[in-house]
Amino acid sequence: MQIKLTEHARERADERGATEDEIRLVLTTGEETKLKKGRKSKEMIFDYNRDWLGKSYPQKKVKAVYTEEDDQVIVITVKVYFGKWR
Repeated sequence: MQIKLTEHARERADERGATEDEIRLVLTTGEETKLKKGRKSKEMIFDYNRDWLGKSYPQKKVKAVYTEEDDQVIVITVKVYFGKWR
C-alpha cells in the first residue's frame, strides 16, 4: 500500500502536531471510523505526556481522513485531539 499525503494534509499535520510516522501508523494499524461522502478515516491514540500550546496532555488522538485510489491511500486531512481516552 502506497501512502500519499496531500499538501493540505501535510500542512494540517504540522500545525496540529502529528508526524508523518504517526500518520502512517494510524493508516496501517488504526481503528476505522465512519465518514460521509465516500471518505474513510482511521484514528489511533498515542501516549504523549508533553505540553501542547502551554498545557500538559497525557495522550493525543491522531485521525487521518483519506480516500483510496487503485493501490494508493491519499490522505486528505489530519486531525489531532489532545486529552485522555483510556
